[in-house]
Amino acid sequence: MSLQKVTFKNKEGETLVGRLELPVDQHPHNFVLFAHCFTCNKNLSAIRNIGKELTSNGFGVLRFDFTGLGESEGDFADTNFSGNVEDLVVAADYLAQNFRAPTLLVGHSLGGAAVIFAASEIPSVKAVATIGAPATPAHVRHLLKSSIDEIESKGKASINLSGRDFTIKKQFLDDLEAKPLPETVKKLRKALLIMHSPQDDIVGIKNAEEIYVAAHHPKSFVSLDGADHLLMKKEDSIYVGKVIANWAQRYLDIDSPKKEPNTKHQVVASLDAEDGFTTQMKVGDHYMLADEPSDVGGNEFGPSPYEFVSAGLSACTAMTIQMYAKRKEWQIDNVEVHTSYSKEHAEDCLDCENPNAKIDTFKRAIKLTSNLDEKQIKRILEIANKCPVHKTLHSETRVITSLLNE
Repeated sequence: MSLQKVTFKNKEGETLVGRLELPVDQHPHNFVLFAHCFTCNKNLSAIRNIGKELTSNGFGVLRFDFTGLGESEGDFADTNFSGNVEDLVVAADYLAQNFRAPTLLVGHSLGGAAVIFAASEIPSVKAVATIGAPATPAHVRHLLKSSIDEIESKGKASINLSGRDFTIKKQFLDDLEAKPLPETVKKLRKALLIMHSPQDDIVGIKNAEEIYVAAHHPKSFVSLDGADHLLMKKEDSIYVGKVIANWAQRYLDIDSPKKEPNTKHQVVASLDAEDGFTTQMKVGDHYMLADEPSDVGGNEFGPSPYEFVSAGLSACTAMTIQMYAKRKEWQIDNVEVHTSYSKEHAEDCLDCENPNAKIDTFKRAIKLTSNLDEKQIKRILEIANKCPVHKTLHSETRVITSLLNE
């Protein structure tokens, strides 16, 4: 994944700061604009996880801080919901002028309401996905209930949300009340995905029902059973990203991947400093994750590097066996190849106490569903040792390393 810091101006001329994520070794087939939750910022872990799943499926993703939040300029106290919608529109303009106009909008919580309003002002958008979105922006008032009276009487109040202090002015509340979301949803006429947790205690599940009923088809609902409002469990946000990526492709034009011109390699791995061992992989024209087990500090979101090697040996063995059987006209209904990797002492090791005496060992077990006789099975096991990956592992190999320049 390629991660770029980007900046652009809001309608007041203030600088908004974002992160543009691009997929590994290909031009994005579509661009996504992400709107974060109320008082959140672009670096919320759930937002990053959703973005990574989208980029691993070939999308380019722009997430940015609304005016007055995170790294963006401006005073949050002077902002309102309408300003967030305007920020989304200028972000879409930035993408259109510098990359490609966004075709998918994704919004979390109040950001979900914002993307519904913004979609009508961004002609390029074909699909919208909301996560834990309120059925009306004014729903945010319940987060401020302890300060509503002070805001109404004094015009503003300082409140604490998620451990941070914010000043909320009366104009913010007035603006929320002036936004009739159901009417906007009825006019949307774009594919809509509504994702919501039945256990959401910040924005109740009833909100999802109201949005769904108001919307026209094509519309979809996915229950995020067991998830909290902020998707604090990593597996929940990753699931959300995967579902959105797969759902959206039904409504968007997906071009054949165009490889970046700076590499001819078959496999590309990309790892950001903040991601531990969770590595974005492009293997041929396919996208996946690599990781390490949790007992060594990984998240187990993908196979480990040695599991990938073992997978290559298993797949190659199965292909080679079936190819040989078909050529010989032997019927093998199914072949399973189970492979595991470890370091073990050689059978004839002279210094078994020395850790360096251990050798790389792949243990491979083959299960055949067939009516082959013993002689044929013996031959199949011999053929397994002739698979190309097996030969590569037994041959002298070289790894030539160079620095790849942009």
